[in-house]
Amino acid sequence: MNKITKYKVALMHVAPVFLDTSKTIDKVCNLIDEAAKSGAKLIVFPETFVPAFPIWSALRAPIYNHKWFKLLAAQTIQINGPEIKRVAEYAKKNSVFVSLGINESANQSVGCIWNSNVLLSSDGNLINHHRKLVPTFWEKLVWANGDGAGLRVCDTEIGRIGALICGENFNPLARFSMIAQGEQVHISTYPPVWPAYDPKESSLWSVADGIKIRAGAHALEAKVFNLACAAYMDKTMLDMLADGDKEAARILLDSPRGVSLIMDPMGRVISEIMQDSEGILYSEIDLSLCVEAKQLHDLSGYYNRFDIFQLKVNRTSNCPAIFIDGDSTYDNIDTEGRREEQE
Repeated sequence: MNKITKYKVALMHVAPVFLDTSKTIDKVCNLIDEAAKSGAKLIVFPETFVPAFPIWSALRAPIYNHKWFKLLAAQTIQINGPEIKRVAEYAKKNSVFVSLGINESANQSVGCIWNSNVLLSSDGNLINHHRKLVPTFWEKLVWANGDGAGLRVCDTEIGRIGALICGENFNPLARFSMIAQGEQVHISTYPPVWPAYDPKESSLWSVADGIKIRAGAHALEAKVFNLACAAYMDKTMLDMLADGDKEAARILLDSPRGVSLIMDPMGRVISEIMQDSEGILYSEIDLSLCVEAKQLHDLSGYYNRFDIFQLKVNRTSNCPAIFIDGDSTYDNIDTEGRREEQE
């Protein structure tokens, strides 16, 4: 495999077509075309970009959010569905890698939703599928726990690429599982806004500061390029979420926004920082910088004590049941948590 060490990346600090999967996929494909024409080789979309991040769970008591859950469930996609196939076609057409956040469903349940990230290769193949390990705080009202099947770093012609979703970047063991696989490019994805408190009662919480701290820590510890991509909240999204409620609108307007930025292996910001405007964030990266940085601290190599510290990672997929029919044997679980029949 011929390795490309210097190339352009594109982070999509943009808004989905809120709760409309078909139109959001249209936007994804158009943005892939645009970024590819600008020379990008790796294109990153935010957390659960297709078709929405469930911010409504932070605004109202659960008993008032049933309609939102049903709307989202109706717009989820499956990993082998036509939406992913279409995005894969655009990745192949443009010879680019694409990281995309989705709300995922599967055949086991009409009401189970995962916060998932997929990585598509430049030849249109799905090379990784990760479900967020643990939904954070009020996210638990919408998403199910994921599993470790997608805790993988993919060895590609543009480097060794890993990804964690939002609060997973707080988890030192999840991050070390990426480091231990020789990660060079780390993708970290975030929502457009994340109310943790009523903004009139607390000014201590900053989503932007949290993203910068986490991105810098992993870039510096892993000696990787960290591509931190947050979504953008447009007026349509805000109005739909507020749903005529002035208090909900106030919280959304005053709560801290997410930011998008790119850091190098020494934890330095090498791009502009996008927060209050919608757009595409571009930057050139050079993977050779990861090598020199490893001379200082190589946590997957010499700068560790594997005789003292050991990490075990279970990468099997969760599966609700095992079914054995007739003479068929089932000994493999795919990344959707389903059994595959083996001849």
